[in-house]
Amino acid sequence: MGITDRIKTWVRRIKRDAVTLWFAYRDPRTPLAVKALCAFVVAYALSPIDLIPDFIPVLGYVDDALLLPALIWLAVKLLPPVVIEDSRAKANDWMARHGRKPTSRIGGALIVALWMAALLGAWVWWSDR
Repeated sequence: MGITDRIKTWVRRIKRDAVTLWFAYRDPRTPLAVKALCAFVVAYALSPIDLIPDFIPVLGYVDDALLLPALIWLAVKLLPPVVIEDSRAKANDWMARHGRKPTSRIGGALIVALWMAALLGAWVWWSDR
């Protein structure tokens, strides 16, 4: 298997695990702290808007290439094994039926709110000078 195939397999696994966390968040067997992490990761991973837009050189892809996979890995490692098995089965079924990952409007709204807060903070800081 070449490097390109390995990268494609890794990306598919990351997408599947993002959907896995979506189902794990809803599972009552998921501990509360892990549920909070899952909610954050799912909101960000399934958001149609990136925290750092991809058109920003280098930084635009850092969140997609490093931050998001690391958060997904951490959340999956913290989940109980039985929840992972059930959630992965549901995620595989979802991906097979819909052919895509779900989107999170709430995640998109949170990203927009973060950017608006950052812009407001910058404006307040700049106007005080």
